[in-house]
Amino acid sequence: MKCYVDAMEGKDKDAVAICIVCGMGVCLDHAIREDVTIWEGGYPFPSEKVSKNIPRILCPACYAALKGGK
Repeated sequence: MKCYVDAMEGKDKDAVAICIVCGMGVCLDHAIREDVTIWEGGYPFPSEKVSKNIPRILCPACYAALKGGK
């Protein structure tokens, strides 16, 4: 699998991870490791925040969306 971000720029670089949100393959330069808050619960509610965050790999676009465009 190739890095999608690099492929869009005409570069050929192998992916090392897959974004947990969109499934995009990303290389080491574009992979962002972030501790994401996890919620658990049944349908439809109640849900509650899990006591620990879980590390996840995100692409730059999903990271920006998760962080509110910051």
